[in-house]
Amino acid sequence: MNLVVIYGPPGAGKLTVAREVARLTGYRLFHNHVSIACVTPVFDFGTPPFGRLVGLIRMAVFEEAAREGVSLVFTFVYAHDEDAPFVERVCSLVESHGGRVVFVRLTCAPEELARRVPHPGRASIGKLTSPDTLRGMLGRYDLFSPVPGRESLEIDTGGVAPDEAARLVVGHYGLGHVSG
Repeated sequence: MNLVVIYGPPGAGKLTVAREVARLTGYRLFHNHVSIACVTPVFDFGTPPFGRLVGLIRMAVFEEAAREGVSLVFTFVYAHDEDAPFVERVCSLVESHGGRVVFVRLTCAPEELARRVPHPGRASIGKLTSPDTLRGMLGRYDLFSPVPGRESLEIDTGGVAPDEAARLVVGHYGLGHVSG
């Protein structure tokens, strides 16, 4: 089982690249907003029960996928330091079932992120769409640092098309196509 974790700031192209990686490999796509969409009808984004439930859902899916040998592509916004414990829990859990976790860090210039986030397609799945909110996040959190202690393939999506980025991911990590 492989878990491909694609991370970076809002607007970096995580879901677009993840869809391409999933298409090329046959891996299942479990993007950030799947778990969020389960919880926001009941608890407001950012509240303690919201955070607990989203974490429980994600860990349950990762564990069951690792146990059953189902490879996944997962996307999320990694905030340096704040999210390091979550990343280590995910790695420990997947690796304890014989799985492998690989990381892909997508970046692009903050001006390009601000240009991308208002795209109408983002709102339909509950993604951030406000350049002002993005600027606030970038000022409050370190969204550009790599996950510490783990290799991350780094791709600047400001100059690489999503299909090419996906091919780079598949080639770099030697991800084969799965059937079924």
